[in-house]
Amino acid sequence: MRRNPFDEIEEMLDRVSQQVEEGMTGGGLQVPGSVPVDVADRGEEYVVTADLPGYDTDDIDLTLAEGTLRLEAHRAGKTETETTDESGRYLRRERTRQSVNRRIRLPDPVEEESVSAGYENGVLTVRLPKVSGGESSKAIDIE
Repeated sequence: MRRNPFDEIEEMLDRVSQQVEEGMTGGGLQVPGSVPVDVADRGEEYVVTADLPGYDTDDIDLTLAEGTLRLEAHRAGKTETETTDESGRYLRRERTRQSVNRRIRLPDPVEEESVSAGYENGVLTVRLPKVSGGESSKAIDIE
């Protein structure tokens, strides 16, 4: 028995609708190719947490420039056009994305030399200590 092709379209629209509803209620709308992140202000530092399951530390590139943290992850593997594996044809293939990226603009300057990152169980955690503003601030006279 053949499956109705409109069933797949309806399922896709249901998934998109659910994502939009979750995005409107604070769950966040995931953009394809983007990395879901949490950015927390812990007083003395910012902590960025990103879900990157299935990547090795060698697959992840982190850079910080001009107040923006850039995260890129590239997964080595088969190309998206391949439709078979060792045991035959795929019935469903959803894990095809080979790379993801995200840019996070930080609201305040950070101590670039003191930034640290750790990766455990598919979760990347980046700690970005804030620049202490007490000593470097300057009073401005108003004339």
